[in-house]
Amino acid sequence: MSFKTMGLSEEILQAIQELGFEQPTEIQEKVIPEILSSERDVIGLAQTGTGKTAGFGLPLIQQIDIKNPNVQALILCPTRELCLQITRDFKKYSQHTEQFKTVAVYGGANIETQIRGLKANPQVVVGTPGRTLDLLKRRKLKVNNIRWLVLDEADEMLNMGFRDDLDAILEGTPKGRQTMLFSATMPNEVRRLTKLYMNNPVEIVSGTKNAGTGNVVHEVYVVRAADRYIALKRLVDNNPKIYGIVFCRTRVETRDVADQLINDGYSADALHGDLSQAQRDTVMDSFRKQHIQLLVATDVAARGLDINSLTHVLNYNLPDDPEIYIHRSGRTGRAGKQGVSVIISHAREGRRIKTLEQVVGQKITKKLIPSGEEIIEKRLYSLMDNIENIIVDEDQIAPYWEQIQKKLSWLDRDELLKRFLFNEFNRFVEYYKNAKDLNVSQEDRGVKSKTKGKSKKDKSNLDFSDKNFSRFFINIGEKQNVKVHNLIGLINEKTRTRDIEIGKVDIMRNFSFFEVDSSHAETVLSAFENQQYGSIQLRVELSKPDDNSGYSSEPKDKKRKKKRSGKPRKR
Repeated sequence: MSFKTMGLSEEILQAIQELGFEQPTEIQEKVIPEILSSERDVIGLAQTGTGKTAGFGLPLIQQIDIKNPNVQALILCPTRELCLQITRDFKKYSQHTEQFKTVAVYGGANIETQIRGLKANPQVVVGTPGRTLDLLKRRKLKVNNIRWLVLDEADEMLNMGFRDDLDAILEGTPKGRQTMLFSATMPNEVRRLTKLYMNNPVEIVSGTKNAGTGNVVHEVYVVRAADRYIALKRLVDNNPKIYGIVFCRTRVETRDVADQLINDGYSADALHGDLSQAQRDTVMDSFRKQHIQLLVATDVAARGLDINSLTHVLNYNLPDDPEIYIHRSGRTGRAGKQGVSVIISHAREGRRIKTLEQVVGQKITKKLIPSGEEIIEKRLYSLMDNIENIIVDEDQIAPYWEQIQKKLSWLDRDELLKRFLFNEFNRFVEYYKNAKDLNVSQEDRGVKSKTKGKSKKDKSNLDFSDKNFSRFFINIGEKQNVKVHNLIGLINEKTRTRDIEIGKVDIMRNFSFFEVDSSHAETVLSAFENQQYGSIQLRVELSKPDDNSGYSSEPKDKKRKKKRSGKPRKR
């Protein structure tokens, strides 16, 4: 199927032809005819970067009534960046559709400017949930007559805490609207939305549901926690043309990693929630223009960053939700290009890696962190390729050429090449001279090989071990608005170090559990003595596994109280 056979107007076909669209993507091929031919609600399951915006945008633009002064379509999305991206795309798609107007409304910008935009009678409004609800409450935005409602990246809107805002917005829209929900994953909260606000929707899947893109190679490198940053640097040095995002778990970690990379001379910057909107815009603009090679970011901060040319996604830490890993890895391998998703892991995460393999539907290849000698060789060949392929601007160098010849005429060709390479390459040679092996082997972890005849030094076939981790109880949980990242940040803050490996974290209603490297167990216990979380006196203690191979859900003293609170004894 082609765009021409879908029934799109000449104006839209002209616009997408000028944009270089040749063949529709899978989601476009399935969604566009459905929206054009039916008023039935649509659930679209597709990964980031598969062309969803054109999928719902092109048929909406075609069906909008230009003469109707009311807002006819409302598009909700999780972040300012995605809001602006969708708005830009709509303007490109409608460039030959006269009098078509799209307005973006989002937080962090002057609301009065956005109100003036709404007074210009746009047919389409693209908004983040918070600002959209604010404008509805001010009665500056009216959605009681909309014909189309689009929820883009619905799973992320719910992950970011917009559930109540979405409920409030959706309840004020007309029942006869056509609702389109697009999501990479379909957790229970998204299912709840579809049941409450959608009527007999058709479900359209692009690719395999909840699976990663086939253009991405997945790799895992296993190192000690203390070597994580050094391993990151080696992977970057081993890929001279890298252009990617380094995902960290917390904003503190994001800031620390970015600062270290910058101080070590790498082209990097950070993107996290502590930045002002102006700072955020500057960083993202620099990254889009490839003025920086590496963007160090949290998952939330990177939402809406739509770039098709990323070579790598580097997971400095794995996310707690496997589906977030799909979002991360889906940011590379776009537009038909090959991408690489790298996991810097420790041996404790073997089960999580296997779970990820099931979720993405691909093998995650265990690889070795390159040695210093391998990196030096790789960089040398890269430098030679650059010299060989460089295009010399004769006019630019001409004014200085005579002086250069006089200055260097006493050097023969071989000596000149040696000096040039040494000058360009000395930093790498010095840094990687006698560099240690960062890879963790079974022998390093004290784990015996299960395969007869396999060398103990075989580090590429590491048997992940679940040993050497201690589980702790802490008396705060969901009731105190504690989330996984809050608890990880609290552990780092109280222990005053970022070198402690943190394993599984379970947040319960009134309490939580977390795992740390057993060698740091005493450090954790002493760090939390006489500490508070808000007005709550913190209590942290070791939690032992119960007899049923699971972990007890409460500390010992509470379990005893529960047993006593059963049926009264007969006297």
